[in-house]
Amino acid sequence: MKQDGRAFDVIGQLASLRRYARSLVRNAVDAEDLVHDALVRAYERRSTYKSGMGLRRWLLAIVHNTHIDRVRSAVARGRRDETIALEVDEAYPAQQELNVRLAQVRRAFLTLPEEQREALHLVAVEDLSYQEAADILGIPVGTLMSRVSRARATLREYENGAAKPSHLRLIEGGGND
Repeated sequence: MKQDGRAFDVIGQLASLRRYARSLVRNAVDAEDLVHDALVRAYERRSTYKSGMGLRRWLLAIVHNTHIDRVRSAVARGRRDETIALEVDEAYPAQQELNVRLAQVRRAFLTLPEEQREALHLVAVEDLSYQEAADILGIPVGTLMSRVSRARATLREYENGAAKPSHLRLIEGGGND
């Protein structure tokens, strides 16, 4: 590559750039990446090079500045990651158990007879009064209260393990006792 008719011999500086990069990052692979990134920057900013300053010095300065930018970026990324991790831990506890539990409650709720399910939904989920729910269903308040009570009792039994989920069957041994 030529700059204003003069040789812009970057290839001749590679050994020096690689040595310096290795001393900065202490890893050959990362050093190669650093030299690469620095050379890209040098190429992009080649118009800022002044022949009197010395190509080697200019390229080493770019390697140094690229390294500093990478370190700052890594530190900032680490801080952001730490902050996010702390916020996520505080704001969102592990949800696997909660999701499993909600799925179990939903399945149990869906196994209720329809009249109990609709009564419980209107009272417990939609937060309607017994009278409002009874009016919507077109039944007496006492009937609604009875349906809600039976639905809650069934869910309590399920919670206590007395009711088995409908999709699971107990298979007992066929031995002769």
